[in-house]
This record gives sequence, structure tokens and C-alpha cells, in this order.
Amino acid sequence: MRKPLIAGNFKMFKTVAEVRAYARGLRHSLDGLSGREAAVCPPFTALAAAAEEFKGGPVAWGAQNLHWEKQGAFTGEISAGMLSELGCRYAIVGHSERRQYFGETDATVNKRMNAALGAGITPIVCIGETLQERETGQTIVVLERQLQGGLQGLAPSASIVIAYEPVWAIGTGKTATPAQAQEAHAFTRGWLAKNLGQAFAASTRLLYGGSVKPDNMSSLMAQPDIDGGLVGGACLEVESFTRIVRY
Repeated sequence: MRKPLIAGNFKMFKTVAEVRAYARGLRHSLDGLSGREAAVCPPFTALAAAAEEFKGGPVAWGAQNLHWEKQGAFTGEISAGMLSELGCRYAIVGHSERRQYFGETDATVNKRMNAALGAGITPIVCIGETLQERETGQTIVVLERQLQGGLQGLAPSASIVIAYEPVWAIGTGKTATPAQAQEAHAFTRGWLAKNLGQAFAASTRLLYGGSVKPDNMSSLMAQPDIDGGLVGGACLEVESFTRIVRY
């Protein structure tokens, strides 16, 4: 049985002080949480604060990105080892905004994923098509290409999370219908079974991301291959994220 995971991606929001206040509120509101897992990914500057505030509580913390090298002349980058030192359990890899604005490719996604795994961090590997790709019937082709390139060489013994995020639904207010999301998740799980084995496919959690809100989470989670959510804007308020986690 796959344990649901609801992860919040703060993106470029919240100062250290704001994350501390948020963490205290969320920790209180999710007290006693069971049967599912909650995690938040604040900015790098607030990770240490998140680690302090969430330690020993029901919420895990993670990073929004990481570099594939252990160290070196990579100005502005953060290594997996640095994140591991802070107790990060997760790291988002290949988010569509990284692909769109910062030149992320399937090849660099693969390297970041391996770096996370090497440091004991579970990567949340993002895949998803643009509106143009969906409208031209390319969704499955795009997902297959991203899975093939991003997961190349992955050992079936590895533990990862995959987030399907249709780019056209991120920050737009548009959400894939439960049926559309399930179709993409079912394809993804089938691809995993074919390429990494039935056991890997059965145990890997697949999250949906793209304008996830308190009022659509339950219908999404009712789908057989949706195991949680990667939540953007709706995670920035404690009350909203709490309702999503406790769908």
C-alpha cells in the first residue's frame, strides 16, 4: 500500500521569519497526522529554520532543486550533501519552471536525481506537457521522453517519487480533470512496470501537481494511480495546506 504524500512547493515565497511562523502553525494543525505524509519545500535560505521548527513533528522538509556535483565552482548552486546536512528528506527535480526558465533538460534531471539518491535524499522527479503539446495529442509522447531521459540508468532498488505536472495547469487556475490526471498517472505507472519492474511500479508514489486546491484534492485522490499532490500556491497558507493534507 502506497502511503499518500502531499508536498508543498513554496517556490520563491516566504522569508526565514515567515517560514518559522508558518511551520509552527502547520505543525500544530497537523498534530496527530497519520496514514499520510506531509512535506514542505521552502526556499534554500529558510531550510535551516524549517529543520529546526519541524524536527520531531509530523512534517518533513525538502529542497526545490539541487546541483549534481558534490562541490565545485558552481556559483549560486547547492549540493545534495549540503541539503542532507540539514535533514532534507526530499528534493524537487526537473520542475517545469526550472525547465522553462533555467535550461533544465532530461539529461540534467537525470544527474540531479542521481545526486539526490547518492546523498540519501528522495528526489521528486517532475514530468508534464505544455498546453500546445496536449492540444496536439503529444502528451504521452512527452511523458515517455521525459521518463526515458530523466530516469535513465535508475536501479529498480532506488526509491523516488514522480510528480505529473501538466505545465498548462501550473499557476493558471486550470486543473486537469481527475480523468485526465489518472490517464497520465496510469501511463506513467505502466511505463515504470515495463522498464523497472512491477514491484517498482507498485511501490512508487505518483503525485499530481497543477492548481491543486482544497476543493479538488479529494476527487483527485479518488483515482487509483494518484498517490498525493505537489502543491504550489495553495500550500502557502497554513489553513489551505492543512485542508489539502487532510483531504
